Amino acid sequence: MRNFSAVILAAGAGVRINSSIPKVMHKLSGKPLLEWVIKAVSFLKPDDIVVVLGHGAGTVEKYLSGKNIKIVYQEKQLGSAHALMQAEKVFENYKGKILVISGDVPLIKPSTLSTLIKNNKETGASVTVLVAEVKDPFGYGRIVKNNGLLEKIVEEKDATYVEKQIKQINSGIYCFDKNLWEALSKVKPNNAKKEYYITDTVAILKESGKKVSLTAIKDDYEIKGINNRTELSQAERILKDKKVKELLDNGVSIIDVNNVYISYDAKIGRDTVIYPGVFIDTGVSRGKGCIIKGTSYITNSKIGDESVISYSYVDGAFVSKKVKIGPFSHIRPESVLKENVKIGNFSETKKVLIEKNSKVNHLSYIGDAKLGKDVNIGAGTITCNYDGVKKHRTIIGAKSFVGSNVNFIAPVKIGQGVLVAAGSTITHDVPSGKLAIARAKQELKCRKI
Repeated sequence: MRNFSAVILAAGAGVRINSSIPKVMHKLSGKPLLEWVIKAVSFLKPDDIVVVLGHGAGTVEKYLSGKNIKIVYQEKQLGSAHALMQAEKVFENYKGKILVISGDVPLIKPSTLSTLIKNNKETGASVTVLVAEVKDPFGYGRIVKNNGLLEKIVEEKDATYVEKQIKQINSGIYCFDKNLWEALSKVKPNNAKKEYYITDTVAILKESGKKVSLTAIKDDYEIKGINNRTELSQAERILKDKKVKELLDNGVSIIDVNNVYISYDAKIGRDTVIYPGVFIDTGVSRGKGCIIKGTSYITNSKIGDESVISYSYVDGAFVSKKVKIGPFSHIRPESVLKENVKIGNFSETKKVLIEKNSKVNHLSYIGDAKLGKDVNIGAGTITCNYDGVKKHRTIIGAKSFVGSNVNFIAPVKIGQGVLVAAGSTITHDVPSGKLAIARAKQELKCRKI
């Protein structure tokens, strides 16, 4: 959808969220509120996206760096209309529609915005307002009509008792034509807050003979603005519940839907079972028939079919099929676990490639390493990868057996079919097929009692 541009208002201080972080940078399901709005708008392929920044502009500007977005600034917080005025210079001689939306409505759907813009074009209105019917309209601007037609929008603090009984409310999302800028120039701060309100443009346009219209939506959760931590938490619940229902409908078993967290972007295969206490963060893809037990946390990882994770932390890993992790394992970034690998209790991996059928049974640390096929790592084994300045690699060949409590002083290379005796500290390469023993000779001496 072309011939429209978007202005996202993100200059507010967000006092009620009580934070040193700009409100629009608070995260919902792992992504800043502003990013959700940008994504919804971008889906419609606008000519331009302009973000109005003010409070905490430096932080937001840094986040937007590299994105195809134009930035303008509201130096003084004088209201929504004043914020929108700052974008006028960007749209000099622009003839398309202007979508105006707040940066704190993360649940808005692209399809809803598309309908709003389409209705504005079809009706020929100078402004189309997105509205919704709600049970409790407190705090929202009320939609005041005359003979069923939009007359004006009245903010909560300026509404009469009768107007406060109106259930249809303003979403704060609008589609304007080119008459927007002239209407903005006529807005006055004649209200309880002494601010310049965008909502006043409706009455101004209507009084000048321009057409104004409404687009109503059924699901009012889409337009819920995030003004405080409670509303942020409520939005998380809405997203999670929608995701859980989607997964259940697609053949995933969730033992207790009220005792899991699953990110909006999770991809989980059919017949996977998710037990209570599981936390699946962003960037997770899981195959079919997996089992996730206990208080496991998984993020930015791909998990293959029929793998089992129990009470473990998995971050930035590639896990193939039929892998078993845990209980109480820590799988750190750049861990690649091939088919049928087992990482046992209280073991940790980092930046490692472990080939199929290999086992790191328990109480071991394997970092900056490569393990071949069918390798057995005994309890308490450590790859000593850091010399205080640089990291070094350990390579262990296929079908090698490493006994308990072995230290590999990297860089070191172990050949195929090697047996490393328990308690050894390996400081040099070991050729294939050898037995390596590197421990002090046991001595017995008299003991005085």
